[in-house]
Amino acid sequence: MKVINWGMIGCGSVAERKSGPAFYKAPGSALVAVMGRRPAAAQDYATRHGIAKVYSDAAQLIADPQIDAVYIATPPDSHFAYSLQVAAAGKHCCVEKPMSLNADSSQQMQQAFVDAGRHLFVSYYRRSLPRFQQVRQWLQDGRIGEVRHLSWTLTKPPTDGDRSASPNWRTDPQIAGGGYFADLASHGLDLFQYLLGDIVEVTGYTARQAGLYAAEDAVAASWRFASGALGMGCWNFVADRREDRVDIIGSKGRIGFSVFDEYPVRLDADQQLSLQIANPEHIQWHHVLGMNAHIRGEARHPAVAAQALKTDGVMDRILGRE
Repeated sequence: MKVINWGMIGCGSVAERKSGPAFYKAPGSALVAVMGRRPAAAQDYATRHGIAKVYSDAAQLIADPQIDAVYIATPPDSHFAYSLQVAAAGKHCCVEKPMSLNADSSQQMQQAFVDAGRHLFVSYYRRSLPRFQQVRQWLQDGRIGEVRHLSWTLTKPPTDGDRSASPNWRTDPQIAGGGYFADLASHGLDLFQYLLGDIVEVTGYTARQAGLYAAEDAVAASWRFASGALGMGCWNFVADRREDRVDIIGSKGRIGFSVFDEYPVRLDADQQLSLQIANPEHIQWHHVLGMNAHIRGEARHPAVAAQALKTDGVMDRILGRE
């Protein structure tokens, strides 16, 4: 098995437990270098995780001849420039989600890797999680008949930081492309298209109901899948409580689950099932395994840029970014 040597740009919270350790623990994978804009923080990450090389310049990491692929674990506003550098260097790449600030720049990113003959992945790792593979299997087996409708409600109260106007890139549209919707709803919208097929029509409404930050804090949308099934979503980040509930309604039954919370996945059809399927310790574990297998030509990984582009297009329409 060829070991894929990764370099990582960004040493923030997402790289601490969710993703970073998977790149050096997964079979056939190695994390050989990290880069951070704050040298002391990058060195601290490398020391704690046993990473040999530390860079303060992304271009130097990208040019490192030992590196086969680069993981960009930075906010969305930097994905475009970094990824084009990786493509120009002839290396594979994975960017955190969302892919970029809008579908136009994401399209340019994808084309750069097509032209370079290299793979571009996006960290929509929920496609690979066992809990959602179970949901997909129920759907493929026709356990709920023909899918009629999907609904998702995601709400949470504002954080103390939101209320005090503390700096937060996730609620700065210039950095994130939107607010918590762009950061969080992108995961669900990508997952739904993996489970049920492409969203071909969508309309959305946004509001700044509490006005705590520059981005929208409330979003509602409705859409149609290519299959004819309908969908709707409610995302409110200044609500009274946390809720994360998805219901897929079919002609013969229903499936229920949470996108982010580890509640059981539920089947209510010819039989009733409630399965507790835990996520791996490092939630991007299966995603990393899938990317490495894809690069080696052993299997096709579902979280590729061509699929992520569809999610960017849907979000553009909902947020009015077109």
